[in-house]
This record gives sequence, structure tokens and C-alpha cells, in this order.
Amino acid sequence: MIKTLAKSIRENKWPSIWAPILVVLRSIAGTIVPFLMGKMVDNGLMAKNIHYIITMGITLLLVTLFAMTCGMLSSWLAGNAAAGFARNLRQDLYYHIQTFSFADIDAISTSGLITRVTTDVNNLQNAYQRLMRIATRAPIVLLSSAIMAFVVSVRMALLFVLILPVLILGLYWIIRKAQPYFHQVFKRYDKLNQVVREDVRGIRVVKTYVRQQQEINKFNQATQNIYDVFTKAQRTMALNTPLMELVINGTILLLIWFGAKMIVAHTLELGQLISLFSYAISILSSLMMLSAIFNQLSMAQASAQRVVSVLNMHSKITSPAHALTTVADGRIAFNHVDFSYQNDPHNLQLHDINLHIKSGQVIGIIGATGAGKTSLVQLIPRLYDVTRGSVNVAGHDVKEYDLHTLRDKVAVVLQQSMLFAGTIKENLRWGNPQAADAELVEACQLAQVDDFVRSLPQGYDTMIEQNGTNVSGGQMQRLCIARALLKQPRILILDDTTSAVDTNIDAKIRHSFRTDMPDVTKIIISQRIASIADADQIVVLDHGQINGLGTHDELVQNNPIYRSIYLSQTKQEGDHHGN
Repeated sequence: MIKTLAKSIRENKWPSIWAPILVVLRSIAGTIVPFLMGKMVDNGLMAKNIHYIITMGITLLLVTLFAMTCGMLSSWLAGNAAAGFARNLRQDLYYHIQTFSFADIDAISTSGLITRVTTDVNNLQNAYQRLMRIATRAPIVLLSSAIMAFVVSVRMALLFVLILPVLILGLYWIIRKAQPYFHQVFKRYDKLNQVVREDVRGIRVVKTYVRQQQEINKFNQATQNIYDVFTKAQRTMALNTPLMELVINGTILLLIWFGAKMIVAHTLELGQLISLFSYAISILSSLMMLSAIFNQLSMAQASAQRVVSVLNMHSKITSPAHALTTVADGRIAFNHVDFSYQNDPHNLQLHDINLHIKSGQVIGIIGATGAGKTSLVQLIPRLYDVTRGSVNVAGHDVKEYDLHTLRDKVAVVLQQSMLFAGTIKENLRWGNPQAADAELVEACQLAQVDDFVRSLPQGYDTMIEQNGTNVSGGQMQRLCIARALLKQPRILILDDTTSAVDTNIDAKIRHSFRTDMPDVTKIIISQRIASIADADQIVVLDHGQINGLGTHDELVQNNPIYRSIYLSQTKQEGDHHGN
């Protein structure tokens, strides 16, 4: 785990080394101060030696300035190193997440990934900074103060040896008890992120259905769950302060009791007792710092495990060693394909799919919700891998292709259309960053959206708001289609992406596909028969299996499921025209 995280230190290596070194120097200098003060009291004040007091005072000032300088430099270096480490770790996480397949993302969840990139990395940044400073300083102060206490008085220093085990065991018990709660806290942060993400994304639906109070209740419950677990951890950690105060006060009382006796017996000087008080406080405060660090590290350990689990996860969907870098045409073949999202042969979403599509054909896919339509087409660009069988493109198994090449030539317009904040031009150029303005216009004309774009005040330079909230559903779908066309694909897949487009524009889009893109294989998933009726072949899916395959007329005659959908939609259209 440490080895994995250490890779993100990179250019922050030297600040990460120098910061603890400066902390050590500061700690040693700070430990010398009580010893010098004791000498000043015994040999200066008690002996009324002004020269000694001045000399020792200057020495104390120089040592203090040295400690301050080391402290400031270490703080600056540690802060920079921790910030750089966090930046690199976030980038490493983000870059690694980009390699994940849909199945990998499903396994962790989107909200879980967001928590890891934000909250977990923040925890590790704080822990890293504390590790360089406090975690270095505390043991050095503890050790050097203990040594100096023995230098001053062996008998009095033995008090620390007797008291420290009690404190250490108590702190260990507290930390061991609290640590499991921190693991639970981060899991509940994932749930909170999920609730917030859904509500923000679906705020219009929430308001339309007047569900604000229900969503507020859901959010409150998620925050309450975090509060409940966190307070359990804090109740345990709250024992830390009373335990420390008990030990500190007890130690001071013992020092006063035995110190007074030794001073009366002339076996200890007053200055030495003052030094011992300082060392006692230094030792106990260093233990308090260590307990705080252990608290921080308990949280950081939970975060580290979650972050490392992502960094160590390698997608099973990768390019092969000697990958194909050219997709010759748009032929597609499904050969005895089984598919399960959980890779479970007993829980299949698709079963024994056999389907052969010629290059340039228009293929329609229809079926009830959950029939497996989207699952089927996602296998073509390897967004998921088959559980059994094979999917071929242009005569080769999709697993033989370079992923970038395959996905560049298989354009998928997903069911949930999405535009990003930026201009229309910037969104369209996701399909081809080098596309000229004329190519953008041509793609929009094919997608029947050019007239809409030109009607806007800024035309193609119009800003799209986040999630495309300033365009209608149909306009967004057509812009997403245009974006896909700019890839100049061999295969174009439309996953119910004309559902918000009226039938006349839908027909124009399909006509332009046939006339202007004859060599591109078109796969159209739709719940609307009018959108696929003129397809070369129509696939009827039912419960993950092909129930029917043929033209519109053939299926109306021979396939009960297709005929039922057709008659239902024809009746609805008749009723609509009748009204």
C-alpha cells in the first residue's frame, strides 16, 4: 500500500526529505532550551552571576531563533510536498479511472470514485503533512526529552519510565477501538455523494414531481448515518484528553513531591527541577501529538486502502499485445454470445445470440425494457466483454483490436445523451478535435440540427450549460448524433437517441443516413416502430434472446411480439388522429 502511494510523491521527493530533517533539528534545539534554562537558574540566578545570565541568555536566543527558522522552513516544505503529493495522487487516480471499463465503474460506483478522488485524497494529504512534521517531531521530542531528563536526574527520570506504559496502553486501546468506525464513515460518504449527485442531476424531475421533502429526508438520513458513526468514533476518542490530563497532572504532582524532598536533601537543584518540569510536559505533549497522529492515521489508513484498491485495480478490457489498428469495414458477427454484467453464467442478460450484419446495412433492434438491447450493442465497442462466445467486427474478434482504434470507428450515441459545459463547437469536436467548421456544419445537417444551431444568436459559438440544460431533449439528441458522425465511423449505433425527436425529423435523419452514409453500418435501437420500419433487418429481443429476425413486413406477419407492438402503436396513432 505504501509503495503504491509513494509513486505519487515524484518531484516532491526532496521537500519530503528535507522537511523531516528540519523538524528533527528544531526538536533537538527545542529540547536543549529547558536544560539551558535550568543552568541559568542554578549557575546564574541562584549564584547571582550576571555575566553567566547574559551569556546563557544570548545562547538561548540563538537556539530559539534556530528552532524557529527550522520550524518555518519545515512547515513550508511539508505543506508544498503534501499539496504536490495530493495533486499527483488525484491525477494518478483520474488517469487510472479513465482506463476502467463500464464493469469496473459499476463495481465501485460513480459516487465511490468521487469520494476517493476528493475526500480520501484530502485525508491522505493532511496525514502526509502531519507525518512529515508532527509524526517526526513527537518521537524525537519524546526520546530527546527522556534522555535529557536522565542527564538532569536519573532518579527523577525513572518516574517517567513508570508512568509512560500506562499512558501508551491507554492510547493504544482508544485508537484500536475507534479505528473500525472510520472505515464505516467513508462508506457512508459514498452513499451521501450518491444522493447529492442524483438530486443535483435530477433537480428538475424532483421539482416537477414535488419530491423536495422526500429528497430532503433522504439527504438528512444520509448525513445522519455519517453523524451516528462519527460520533461513536469521537466518543471513544474523547477519552484521549482526560487520560492525558490525568497523566500530566499526576506526573507534575509526583515531580513536585519527590523534587521538593530532593531539594531539601540537597540532592537536586531548583533549576534542575524546572528543567524536569519542562521535560515532563514535553514528553507528555509529544505523546498527545502521537495520539492525535494515530487518530489521523486511522482515518488516513481507511482512505489509503480505498484509494489503493482503485490504483491496483486493472481493467480486464485492454488492448492486446499485437493489436489490430485498422477496422476495414462495418461487418458485425455475434457468435453464440452469452453476457452477464456480473460475469455469472447463471444470471445472463444475453443468451446464445447469433447475428450477422453486413457492412452498410441498417439494423433495427426492438424489445421490451430489460430485453437486453443496450447490453447487446455495448459489446461491439468492448464497453463490456462477452461472458461466452465472440463478437467480430470486420472479420476479427473485437478483442484483437486496439481499443482506441475500435472505439474510434464504432460511434455509440448512448441512451442518456449528454453535452458538456462549453460551446456547441467544442461539444461537436469531441467527435473529431481537428474537424473544420465546414465538417461541423455537414454533420449537423445530416443530424437535422443545423437550422436550430444557426437560429441561435451566437450560432455554433453558443455556450451549452452544464448537462445541456439550455437545449431541449430532441436538440440534445441531434447534437449528440452530429458529434458521433464527426468520428467518421464504420459502425454507428443509436441507442434510442431519437425518442425525443418528432417523426418527420426522425425520418429525415434516417433518409440522410441511407443516402449520405451508404457504407456505414447503422444500428438503431428504438421503442418506436416507425424509426426502424425501413431497416434492412429488424431484431426482436425478448428476455435476452433473439425472438425474431426479418424485415418489417415479415415480422408483422410472423412474429407475435413485433406484431403486438406494431398494432398497439398503430392504434395509438389512429386514436391520436381521430382526436
